[in-house]
Amino acid sequence: MGAGHGHGHAGARHRWRLATAFCLVGAYFFVELGYGLVSGSLALLSDAGHMAADVVTLGAALVATRIAARPDTTGRRSYGSYRAEVFASLLAVIMMLGVALYVVIEAIGRIGGPAEVSSGPMLVVGAIGLAVNLAALMILRAGAGESLNVKGAYLEVMADTAGSVGVIAAGALVATTGQALWDTLVALAIGAFVAVRAVSLGRQVLAVLGQHVPEGMDAAAVATDLAAIDGVSDVHDLHLWTLTSGMHVATAHLVTANPDDNHAVLDRARDLLLRRHGVAHATLQIEPADHRGCDELGW
Repeated sequence: MGAGHGHGHAGARHRWRLATAFCLVGAYFFVELGYGLVSGSLALLSDAGHMAADVVTLGAALVATRIAARPDTTGRRSYGSYRAEVFASLLAVIMMLGVALYVVIEAIGRIGGPAEVSSGPMLVVGAIGLAVNLAALMILRAGAGESLNVKGAYLEVMADTAGSVGVIAAGALVATTGQALWDTLVALAIGAFVAVRAVSLGRQVLAVLGQHVPEGMDAAAVATDLAAIDGVSDVHDLHLWTLTSGMHVATAHLVTANPDDNHAVLDRARDLLLRRHGVAHATLQIEPADHRGCDELGW
């Protein structure tokens, strides 16, 4: 199959969601940063830092969908540039972990020290931020289940939504108790929440980059199903992995006893992989029963 063979992918279908969320979050970032500096709130500044990470992540995700859809003109990218979306998700993970670390370090540094926090701007800006983030979440939600790239952006915005809730809670607690320590404690909670989400997404990204068997797919079950196809006597050298979200790939060697069945075996195998296991791109090699060598490979 040539390098020019095209595939539809989930990220491209949801590009408009990323673009809309990028505009919403980008506009609000400057508002939150300004009020954070005016109020002196670490919770507000930490949330602004996370909002900056949102802007970068959403921008990278948006660019990645365009790169992924761009045809290869070099002849060197036989699978196209679909992995660009996975690398954008990896950037989201790095940004989230960086923001979480920064917030925790700043919060620990403030413990025991004097701090003046203006609760009024915290409450107002936190409420506006919550509305913006909820709108962005609603826009991205439909695409998060189909695209790892969109999911990275969705989790970024989800973490920032929690940050907005935290800012509101911190503002209310500071206003009620007069204790700036609440601002620091809420900032620590935001940092921990962001870190947990980042680790979860990071595991999925590394599974794709490591070419693990796609989540929810059982390699042994796939081999058993292929071996049960009429005309197939053995299956070996089976590999299953994900190119990008919604695009699973398989390669396998199918041993047949009757060469006259080869064409029908290929059709049955590809139909089975698509219908039962969601693998649209399968490269299958038919081998005669007396062929030796391929099944002895150790990788």
